[in-house]
Amino acid sequence: MTEKVRDQDKTHFGYKDVNPDDKEKLVAGVFHSVADSYDMMNDLMSMGVHRIWKRFTVELSAVRKGHHVLDIAGGTGDLTKQFSRLVGDTGRVVLADINESMLRVGRDRLIDQGIVGNVEYVQANAECLPFPENTFDCITIAFGLRNVTDKDEALRSMCRVLKPGGRLLVLEFSKTNNPLLTKAYDAYSFSLLPFMGKLVAGDSESYRYLAESIRKHPDQETLKAMMKEAGFVNNTYHNMTGGIVALHKGIKP
Repeated sequence: MTEKVRDQDKTHFGYKDVNPDDKEKLVAGVFHSVADSYDMMNDLMSMGVHRIWKRFTVELSAVRKGHHVLDIAGGTGDLTKQFSRLVGDTGRVVLADINESMLRVGRDRLIDQGIVGNVEYVQANAECLPFPENTFDCITIAFGLRNVTDKDEALRSMCRVLKPGGRLLVLEFSKTNNPLLTKAYDAYSFSLLPFMGKLVAGDSESYRYLAESIRKHPDQETLKAMMKEAGFVNNTYHNMTGGIVALHKGIKP
């Protein structure tokens, strides 16, 4: 069953029930707080494994020279950097993020690394992407969909701006069916993660929210069904690290 957030009186911000119109501002506050330490915390939280997850996403994207790519919730630009090299001078990559602080950090980081010329930066809400229909060959959203208020609307928006035959890749934390792994992951998420957030970023509550948001995100089969309902076909997913992370792929017919 898909969630219809806008039809409800409440939605979730982590484990808290909030008004749907308030969630966007609350999530924005989290990422304004963690933007400057985001990359360091990603490496610490995943012990560097997030780079392997992202590398697999790029491999599954089938992006090549001349393609147009949209990297939603692109944050500090890990995927955009790799796509920029793949699409070359004749292609284009748009790094889009709803959060101005994350977009600024990503833009500055990529420019400092010499990634210029074929990358654009757009502050945008995934639920109402400001692009014409049939614009992109590939869309990625990595660790961002769980923060979107109306995920169904966002998926429909992504389908609209993809070209026919284009592919959507959703890289996101998911659910593991291994009881021992689940127990260990819960202990890590709700004890060690907020502690690291306070130590490194000076913010334990934002990382407690991130742990809670993972638990509230749809599981693999539910997200697959949501993508189908949004208009995607040939929907599949690949579990990684025991299902802690899943990469979903869908095609626009």
